[in-house]
Amino acid sequence: MAAMTPTAPDVDRKSAARAPRPAARVRTGRRPRLWRGLVLVLGGAYFLVPLVASFVFTVHTPGQGVSFEAYTALLAADGFVESLLLSLGLAAATIALALLLAVPALVAVRLGAPRLRPVVEVMCMLPLVVPPIALVTGISTVLRWGPDHLSRTPLYQTFLAVQNEDFPAVLVLAYTVMALPFVYRSLDAGLRAVDVPTLVEAARNCGASWPYVMLRVILPNLRSSLAGAAFLTLALVLGEFTIASILGFRPFAVWIVSISGAHARMSVAVSLLSLLITWLLLLVLSRAGTAPTSTPGAPRTSRKES
Repeated sequence: MAAMTPTAPDVDRKSAARAPRPAARVRTGRRPRLWRGLVLVLGGAYFLVPLVASFVFTVHTPGQGVSFEAYTALLAADGFVESLLLSLGLAAATIALALLLAVPALVAVRLGAPRLRPVVEVMCMLPLVVPPIALVTGISTVLRWGPDHLSRTPLYQTFLAVQNEDFPAVLVLAYTVMALPFVYRSLDAGLRAVDVPTLVEAARNCGASWPYVMLRVILPNLRSSLAGAAFLTLALVLGEFTIASILGFRPFAVWIVSISGAHARMSVAVSLLSLLITWLLLLVLSRAGTAPTSTPGAPRTSRKES
């Protein structure tokens, strides 16, 4: 029996043989870091090289050296400020309208009719199937048909009002339809991460009204989703060209293309400026989406423990 029992040195040899080697552990730990660094470098070069090349094109003139005239002449360019403010106003109105339509609808489906979720999803995803050129063709046909057949009705003034050049509301309606897929995906992901029925039931049992539940219970829990939907809508509106150009309006994207023939360097400079503005607004929206929310009526805890 003593001969069959393993001795202490035998046990140590077996455990040492089974233990992983330190060199192999170090190698497997270095490879993912190397690949992550390589992917980050390639991704950064993919985005930064065209931007740097565009910036060099705007400031360097062959035979004349470096000049920032393309940037200094922006504020004095005809239509720059007006088109930028128009696009920002259209973006703000589109964000407000899209969220006003999507948030109550998705919350209502989540609470009262979960079986309708596939139907709502298909309806919100339809703008991805319909090309913008087909959408603007239908809009222009309706706008031409309306005044001819409704000239003696109160709707005639409505057709004229939505085509006001100072603030074309028809673009807000078109952009809202185009932004629905992105708004739906962002809000749906946020609602799946939150137990909405439990929150609503608890708030209602405490005597909260439905407006209070929406504004102070549901929306704070969807802060990051709302910020994501707002940013995607903002990027869509600032970069949209087809619908506004065919309908004859001149927001920021259309203005950039209109000056590209006569002022090539200025158009590239304006494009870089629009990217910078979009990034800054992204930082603002991401900050708003990650800011901590304080529950009303909750006691504030001090950092110093007594």
